[in-house]
Amino acid sequence: MTAPLSRDEARVEADRCYFCYDAPCVDACPTGIDIPGFIGKIRTGNLRGSAVTILESNIFGGSCARVCPTEILCEEACVREAQEGKPVTIGSLQRFATDHLMATGEQPFARAPLTGKRVAVVGAGPAGLACAHRLATLGHDVLVYEARPKPGGLNEYGIAAYKVVDDFAQREVAFILGIGGIAIEYGTPLGPDLTLDKLRQEFDAVFVAIGLADPNALGVPGEGAAHVMDALGFIELLRQNPVEAAVLAKGHVVVIGGGNTAIDAATQVKLLGAETVTLAYRRGPEQIGATKVEQDWAQTHGVGIRHFLAPVAVEAHAVICAKTTVSGAKLVLTEERVSLPADLVLKAVGQSFLPEPLTAGTAPDLGGKRIGVGDDYQTSLPGVFAGGDCVSAGEDLTVQAVAHGRDAAMAIDRFLKA
Repeated sequence: MTAPLSRDEARVEADRCYFCYDAPCVDACPTGIDIPGFIGKIRTGNLRGSAVTILESNIFGGSCARVCPTEILCEEACVREAQEGKPVTIGSLQRFATDHLMATGEQPFARAPLTGKRVAVVGAGPAGLACAHRLATLGHDVLVYEARPKPGGLNEYGIAAYKVVDDFAQREVAFILGIGGIAIEYGTPLGPDLTLDKLRQEFDAVFVAIGLADPNALGVPGEGAAHVMDALGFIELLRQNPVEAAVLAKGHVVVIGGGNTAIDAATQVKLLGAETVTLAYRRGPEQIGATKVEQDWAQTHGVGIRHFLAPVAVEAHAVICAKTTVSGAKLVLTEERVSLPADLVLKAVGQSFLPEPLTAGTAPDLGGKRIGVGDDYQTSLPGVFAGGDCVSAGEDLTVQAVAHGRDAAMAIDRFLKA
């Protein structure tokens, strides 16, 4: 969302780092990047070394630098934040280093001697590709099955266009695949034609990273109207067909939800020229899921955020909301109604795991309505591992998905060598 740092700006910002021993920022990073290490290399001008330090822990370091909520992870833990209320801008420095390496066209990673083992990865999102890359570095051959026509998962289809510009998601995937040993078959979803039983017969191990594919419903009258769509669906349309999306972004728009996807959609549609954009959230500002930085960004661009409003009906040109109160932890809808003008309604109320693709054959046990895994990411089916948003431990963050994929790859490697 902010402009990339210049070389001079990066060095000045790197000088602000205390290079803490047992740095709290490292503990706050789900992928455990050696943050003082990569910042120290920027300080000395070793940009290649800085980028490699990042990418060894997080192969999606470029996209995570753009979309990761660093303000509530590494930067919130920064000692400078505690002392001054102004942390080192770790995300910007991470972007500076990784962008430099990608611009050189160099592939810094190499494969270990080939093992002859083959692993199937289902899903070419951050978890699946992070797993595939680490497996490839360990000498295993990987075939990735992807339901969509492009790789990247939410980085390609679900992140607001203003955050990941210049086709960066595909350029990053190309960089990841550049190590070799990874092939992708598109248009091949898990299901009757591609079952876990079949994959277990043909491969030495399987990693499932199918994400969350079922958008949650509002459950109100009028939800099925033509001017109502899922917020992720709108973002996908914008990224794949911007002209068609821009046609929809007219007049008055209401976005329902309070997470970062809601903020992404609301800000994006406002940037496209909508007359008014209102984000309606059913609880108060203390409970909203979007970070303060994301909320401020949206409001700076003219998005209005209305709290304590829950939709009860969608009409031709309006969303009817009930005013709400919170009693303890319980949300209570009052009898008072508010009408929000709406020529377009975007639903951003989360997604759920869709188990049907797994049930065409022998399915793993589900835990917490997602795929249950152990500490090693192995499911109840021997040799079948899972990670990312589809597992019960998922936190719905790109950086967390990358950590799952990387760590699952190490577990798969141990399994294959046992």
